[in-house]
Amino acid sequence: MAGPNRNIVATVVVAGATLVAGSPFLMSFLQKWESGKARVLVVYADKLAGDLPTVCDGLTRHVTTTPIIVGEVWSNEKCEAEEAAAVIRVQAQLAPCFKVAPPQVVFDMATSHAWNVGASSTCSSGAMAAFNRGDFERGCQRLSRGDDGRVVWSFTSKWVGGKKVLVFRQGLANRRADETKTCLEGWS
Repeated sequence: MAGPNRNIVATVVVAGATLVAGSPFLMSFLQKWESGKARVLVVYADKLAGDLPTVCDGLTRHVTTTPIIVGEVWSNEKCEAEEAAAVIRVQAQLAPCFKVAPPQVVFDMATSHAWNVGASSTCSSGAMAAFNRGDFERGCQRLSRGDDGRVVWSFTSKWVGGKKVLVFRQGLANRRADETKTCLEGWS
C-alpha cells in the first residue's frame, strides 16, 4: 500500500502563522478514519452519506473537482495526488476562519472535521469560536461534545415516514472523540 506522499511539503498561512498543509500526520489520520489500513480504490456509494460516490480516503465531489463515478477503479498514485490537492483546497477554505494562530495539530484536527462535515460547518462551529478566543482546549473538546457534554457532529439524517430525522452514528462519534483526544494531546 502506498502511503500519503510525504515528499510534498506545502505551507499555508493561518492567522499569521505558517503551518504545514496536508501534513503527513493529517493524511495518516484521514486514512485511518476514512478507509482503515488500505485506501479504497473502487468508487462506492457511501450509504451513510446518502449514496455519495466516495473513493480513496474519503474523496467525494465535496472536496475534489475530479469526477467520481461509482464502480470506477483508481490507482494509489491517483488517490495520493487527488487527496493532497483536495486537502489543500479544504485547508485553504478553513484557514481564513482562524483569527488566532492555532498549533499545527489543532489545524490538522479542524481539517479532519472539515473533511468530514464541510469547511463551512467547521468554520461556523462552536469549536472554531473557541479557537478564535485562543481557548484551544475548549475548541478541541467542541469537536466532539457540546458545552453541555452531549455528543455533537455524530449524526446523519434520513427520511422516516415523510419526516427528516437524525440518526446517531457510533463510527462518527468515535472519529469525533479521536479528533478531540488527538487535538488535546497534541498542543497541551
